[in-house]
Amino acid sequence: MKKIDKLIKKEVVRQQNSINLIPSENYVSQKVLDAIGSPLTNKYSEGYPGKRYYPGNEIYDKIEMYVQNLALKAFRLNQKNWSVNIQPYSGSPANLAVYLALMSPGDKLLGFSLTSGGHLTHGHFVNYSGKLFKVRQYSVNPKTGLLDYDEIYKLAKKFKPKLIVSGLTSYPRKIDFKKFGQIAKKVGAYHLADISHIAGLILANLHPTPFSYSDVVTTTTHKTLRGPRGALIFMRKHLEEKINKSVFPGLQGGPHNNIIAGIGVMFEEALTSKFIKYQQQILKNAKVLSKELMNLGFTLWTNGTDNHLMVIDLKPLGLNGKIAEEILESANILANRNTLPGDTSPFNPTGLRLGTPAVTSRGMKEKEMLKIAKFIKELLIDQKDPKKIKEEVIRFLCKFPLPYKKWL
Repeated sequence: MKKIDKLIKKEVVRQQNSINLIPSENYVSQKVLDAIGSPLTNKYSEGYPGKRYYPGNEIYDKIEMYVQNLALKAFRLNQKNWSVNIQPYSGSPANLAVYLALMSPGDKLLGFSLTSGGHLTHGHFVNYSGKLFKVRQYSVNPKTGLLDYDEIYKLAKKFKPKLIVSGLTSYPRKIDFKKFGQIAKKVGAYHLADISHIAGLILANLHPTPFSYSDVVTTTTHKTLRGPRGALIFMRKHLEEKINKSVFPGLQGGPHNNIIAGIGVMFEEALTSKFIKYQQQILKNAKVLSKELMNLGFTLWTNGTDNHLMVIDLKPLGLNGKIAEEILESANILANRNTLPGDTSPFNPTGLRLGTPAVTSRGMKEKEMLKIAKFIKELLIDQKDPKKIKEEVIRFLCKFPLPYKKWL
């Protein structure tokens, strides 16, 4: 066996033997894997259906148009009003493509602060979204941890941005996209809703939709949607030409055809009752896990969750996120350190972010969430030996095998 094959096998074994609570990760199905590992990767397809820069794209044109139709159908969008670009390589370039299509460098951008639950691409100073544009960022109320839409409106009215971003990466409550849309309209700004984390919940009608109140909606495909690593840009029809040109030739070359086929398989799976039940279980599991963590003595930011994720405030335990993350990982439990309002370093923050999409994909339900909460308490509060907990974790996971038999 060649070295790469051996390393892949080791990685799959690591995945099998780890409780993955990172809310931005998930497990694709074998059918998705088959598509992204297909010979579609051999074709170069710069351009869009019917307008390619290379010959030999007749079949791929059909694939791309089919996946576009699936994406619009999945989110119940009228093709007369909405279009979708399925070519972005990932979420960050998707957001940048929108910014560069609708704004010029130096224009004003209003985004969600990273320490309050937003994303790097929402205007953080280390990201090009924060370097190319004049940025102000809204935060949560430091006492409640919740978005204050009146304060956001006051900031927007004073700053007069050209574009407002809504969305989350570590905000554990529902977002009122209608209010964001109203604020944007009042100040004459575009509204971009980044639903990368909650797209699966929105598809399943378990979170308010942004589509009625947004000009553009972006999402990754590998989180709650449980697809390959890619991204989508949904846009109002009158913005289609600008944004498509911003993706190609503005930022990217040829699309990753195999990934787009995998996204198509993802949507075929998402348009089933089984997928809806899966999203419902994600929420049930998150509710139980968050409640049990609080019962066991943990402090949760905003005192719980409305979605698939939660953030532990580690300050009462005298821990920082890096230490907590390392303790859990030594017992084969994965949760990532996360900033909270007031934190000054993303490397040593006071929060720990957990989510339930991946464990739910493995078939875990409410009783397993109680077990996982117990593991976390034993490690972070009781300070038990991680080696002993690791043995328990591996035995526990034998009941929930991953569907990758070839590599196990």
